[in-house]
Amino acid sequence: MKNVVLFASGSGSNAENIIIKLKQRSQDNAFTIFTNNPDAKVLEKAKNLHIPFEIFNKSELLEGLVLKKLIELKPDLIVLAGFLLKFPENIVKHYPNKIINIHPALLPKHGGKGMYGMNVHETVFNNKETETGITIHYVNENYDEGKIIFQKSVSVTNCKTREEIAQKVLTLEHEYFPEVIFEILNPKF
Repeated sequence: MKNVVLFASGSGSNAENIIIKLKQRSQDNAFTIFTNNPDAKVLEKAKNLHIPFEIFNKSELLEGLVLKKLIELKPDLIVLAGFLLKFPENIVKHYPNKIINIHPALLPKHGGKGMYGMNVHETVFNNKETETGITIHYVNENYDEGKIIFQKSVSVTNCKTREEIAQKVLTLEHEYFPEVIFEILNPKF
């Protein structure tokens, strides 16, 4: 049994998609959702999917309570799926190469503090970029600087709005993020 902990701060569309797709491929996974937002839509999705969840605040994250709960859960993989706080060093050090994140651009472009969600798509749009994409990477102590696991690009030359770019990137996220997670949990020898 593989134990996956998903961190999300918002709607939870990636978390929901990951859970559904991984359950379709194998019933041999357990999931828990952690969120720092008591009003996050991801909580509704967790309830609908019968997934246990934990709500915490920023001080509990920074002061070690979240790490303590993670240690109790013994995760095989921690997935940041729309989690908007910087992951603390104490958790990163405790779980080296067991924490992954998805970024809505082709890193190293458009990474760093404040570069998430629509902020990234706005930058891609304003820079008149011809392509963007997703980057799945390991989490380290710096924003968006961990070792890259997977990237996929998409053309945005015909996109007239930031929202069109966001939709193209979300489609890539929903297609590839569960696949990459499955491969990490079930490595081929």
